[in-house]
Amino acid sequence: MNSVRPRMTHLFEQLGLDSSEEAIVKFIETHQLDANMFTVQADFWTDAQRQFLEEKIKSDGEWAIVVDQLNEALHEDSVK
Repeated sequence: MNSVRPRMTHLFEQLGLDSSEEAIVKFIETHQLDANMFTVQADFWTDAQRQFLEEKIKSDGEWAIVVDQLNEALHEDSVK
């Protein structure tokens, strides 16, 4: 059994993205979303990435927490 808790770096690895701290910060800064857009609706995801994110959100497990953290980070600059 894998007891490592998922982190943002693990999420980026699973998405096939650069998981270095610098790359994660840059991705978040350059992919900010409008307040009314769900993260999985963003056009920068591939179908496989979108499916992975949707599955993890629905799982409501530890991965869902990390995906939610990404969601919050991608909406930091959004205006409601």
